[in-house]
Amino acid sequence: MFFNKKDFFRDGDGRSFLFGLLGGVCGSIAVSVVVLVVAQNLVVKFRPFLQSVSRPMSVIPVFSGMDDSTKKSKPAEKTPAPVRPLDVSEIVAKVNPAVVSIVITKDVPVMEQYFVNPFGENSPFGNFQVPRYRQNGTESKEVGGGSGFLISADGYIVSNAHVVNDSTAKYTVFLNGGKKYDARVIALDDGLDIALLKIEEKNLPFAEFGDSDSLKLGQSVVAIGNALGEFRNTVSTGVVSGLSRSITAQNSATSENLDHLIQTDAAINPGNSGGPLINMEGKVVGVNVAVAQGSENVGFALAANMIKQSIESMKVNGRTIRPFLGIRYLPVTEALKKQNQLTVDYGVLVVRGEKQTDLAVIPGSPANKAGIVEYDIILEADGKKIDVEHPLTTYIRQKKVGETLKLKVLHGGEQKDVNVILEEAK
Repeated sequence: MFFNKKDFFRDGDGRSFLFGLLGGVCGSIAVSVVVLVVAQNLVVKFRPFLQSVSRPMSVIPVFSGMDDSTKKSKPAEKTPAPVRPLDVSEIVAKVNPAVVSIVITKDVPVMEQYFVNPFGENSPFGNFQVPRYRQNGTESKEVGGGSGFLISADGYIVSNAHVVNDSTAKYTVFLNGGKKYDARVIALDDGLDIALLKIEEKNLPFAEFGDSDSLKLGQSVVAIGNALGEFRNTVSTGVVSGLSRSITAQNSATSENLDHLIQTDAAINPGNSGGPLINMEGKVVGVNVAVAQGSENVGFALAANMIKQSIESMKVNGRTIRPFLGIRYLPVTEALKKQNQLTVDYGVLVVRGEKQTDLAVIPGSPANKAGIVEYDIILEADGKKIDVEHPLTTYIRQKKVGETLKLKVLHGGEQKDVNVILEEAK
């Protein structure tokens, strides 16, 4: 099956991004959904995004259990005063001190030139010399850069996994005032493209996460980052242009899906990866991750609510613990229904990947143990419909390892209920 693809690249590393349905794996908070391409342990080609959901407004509790006399003196309920939006300069003053630049250095070979006579010392052609090259030690060299932001006073930093995924590199963090620290990578979540780093310091300024589910189209946002890898703490403004976006990141070696993305027209440049996307309350609602190639003002950020659990897991456990289902699938759309003569236009179709070895159901996985097979269509999870705006991965992310996910499956033309006990992604 062929799909139209739109090329994207990721800041800082020249990756291309393919926007659209390319295939998908279901199964973990990042989610250990094994899809069609490898991203960390997962093979992922498509993970649709979670629909933005408005959260109920908090209310002041009311007194209960009163008789008529006490009711007379009951104080009037008060509606919480709306939060005044900050202007951009106030947001920058509040968050900018927590934004850091990450410089990547590596020991690279130092090559020296020397000459040899290919015909030997007693050559009839005289002292004929040909240049050759050999390594003469190594030198430390800056090879890249990215952004990040402090999330605690004791030096924990969030960035993108693709910024700090080279175990042979050294990472140096520069604070807003220019002070630098050696940074240690605590853990990576390649499925979500999130990394947690640590510097040894106390009483540092830090940014707070906001509620990304409450974002609305047209809402103003501010992006801060290490633009082009050179201009540290560059500020740009824009609006939320889209929610629930999914793209597929690809370079010469690997491909990975990124979903749960916020689209913005705030300028996001190479080097901005890992920097915060901030709402007008001065809270981080996203982590800048990508920009459309060949397009202006089309940037993407990972939604804050989708990465908080992973960050906390890395902080507490030194790794991400997430549930795993173990299938490859394609989201069922009207187009897929017509192309494959399906009877439904929602859910996910369990299907093998592009390679013969990319099985539809991973042997020994929770899905396999529950009896799910290739060409099954999973229609609902925990009684809720699965579609492009309410993807299966969303429901899996809401679960913990060992919990049961209740699925409604269309098998051989008949619907059946399947209970799957989720396991930890390895």
